[in-house]
Amino acid sequence: MTGTGTAQQFVDRHRETLERALSAIRERGYWSAFPESPSPRVYGEGAAEAGKAAYEAHLGRRFELGQAGTVGWVGSERSPYGPELGVRYPKADLDALLASAQAAIPAWRDAGPEVRAAVCVEIVTRINARSFEIANAVMHTSGQAFVMAFQAGGPHAQDRALEAVAYALAEQTRVPATARWEKPQGKRPPQVMVKTFTVVPRGVGLVVGCSTFPTWNSYPGLFASLVTGNAVVVKPHPRAVLPLAITVAIARDVLAEAGFARDLITLVAEEPGERTASGLATRPEVRIVDFTGSTAYGDWLEDNARQAQVYTEKAGVNAVVIDSTDDYAGMLANLAFSLSLYSGQMCTTPQDLLMPRDGIGTELGRKSVDEVAADLGAAVDKLLGADAQAVEVLGAIVSDDVLARLDGADSLGEVVVPSRAVTHPAHPDARVRTPAVVRVSADGSDAYATECFGPVAFLVTTDSTGHSLDVFRRIVGARGALTASVYSTDDKVVAAAREAALDSGVALSENLTAGVYVNQSAAFSDFHATGANPAANACLTDAAYVAGRFRVVQSRRHLPAE
Repeated sequence: MTGTGTAQQFVDRHRETLERALSAIRERGYWSAFPESPSPRVYGEGAAEAGKAAYEAHLGRRFELGQAGTVGWVGSERSPYGPELGVRYPKADLDALLASAQAAIPAWRDAGPEVRAAVCVEIVTRINARSFEIANAVMHTSGQAFVMAFQAGGPHAQDRALEAVAYALAEQTRVPATARWEKPQGKRPPQVMVKTFTVVPRGVGLVVGCSTFPTWNSYPGLFASLVTGNAVVVKPHPRAVLPLAITVAIARDVLAEAGFARDLITLVAEEPGERTASGLATRPEVRIVDFTGSTAYGDWLEDNARQAQVYTEKAGVNAVVIDSTDDYAGMLANLAFSLSLYSGQMCTTPQDLLMPRDGIGTELGRKSVDEVAADLGAAVDKLLGADAQAVEVLGAIVSDDVLARLDGADSLGEVVVPSRAVTHPAHPDARVRTPAVVRVSADGSDAYATECFGPVAFLVTTDSTGHSLDVFRRIVGARGALTASVYSTDDKVVAAAREAALDSGVALSENLTAGVYVNQSAAFSDFHATGANPAANACLTDAAYVAGRFRVVQSRRHLPAE
């Protein structure tokens, strides 16, 4: 074990947190290390104001990191709420940056799993202390409303980071550091050896960030690679650099305090269209790639980054099978929130609502497709209310592509829940829209069979619930999914949906009518992205996700017989 006295202080400081995190991944009950409420009672009086001021201090300035190979400055972020951020980030000479990253690895490797884990927890703890600053950065790059940006971009993302650290620590310490090997030789003295087992990192890990959840989607791969001894290069989406730049800056400071090289973690920013990620992902120094985003680019990485272990979370078609319910209002309210949250710009948002064309059973009697569509629209209106209330759920549209899909919804089928523009009271230039629902027949259109990312959902009519389950299997088998739901009062239907979900390799939620939603995932408990269907090639919250980032290398030597 190497490192400084400060590193050992981190080990002592965070031992209890790590032990609790290790218990949480075994027990899989509720646990969170970081409070999700942005209340001053939790984070202190003035924390929100100080965080906003810290965010604003970055605007219109260079973001200095002092990393190797800086040859210029880039940056083109514009808030979905209107204003340009004007932040400029270091442009890297990749040869120099990767050489410096590689040179930093041996000392980090030799520190051992416990030290690395403690240093990573210190990084996450300091990130948590700057949650309001990061929340403002997430809000004005992703378009999330502030509370969601605080929760998903802050404490929830931090819990995901800690979860990855816990899994990695458990896997790295599964093998003892040393062992005595003694083989009997009958009347002769036994053969005696001592063996040393060292966790060896793969090399440099590349994290390719996305524009919608820059921290929540990047932290698991970032910390899983770092804690297993690898150096990490963070390549943010050009529209969402600032949250990850702040993260990298914090991590570099902590690493230096602990006696390690800052260039164990670096930032590679780019202008739109430069395709820096593709060049990085195929470099021989890069041995791990983490990516969340489009299926096309995820497939490209899997096919072309052959020298690396590639982890992808790609697009999918999330489906809801609606058969019957004994809480009609609760079901509609739950669906309305799931469709509206962050304008559907989540990889877990339901897209296809599958229901028989002759309607569904409810405690209020049978409801036709037309009635369900009308009542769902009313539930959306009730949820969103006036514009000032709606923007706190919807956030803002992150890109022109999402807006174009929404504007083209009427070409996909019959719009039964129309979208409307919403005026943001504080940001008049923000692009805010309510979700649209399009009615199609399962056999008459294939528009619903591919992902339509954003606030467009399909009410897909089928011959029967059995037909709905068949369609569900077909779509998930071909396109993949990250979430699935079923509503039914019939135990046999629920059992059939479970079987279909198991066969399709997708997580299933059953009869959600209260304050838990299908597009939410709880760290330490839920398995996010199973890796068992085309939407992802790995589960992002299990042991396999971290185990491929290192190898165990042994040395052995004879000891004299006693």
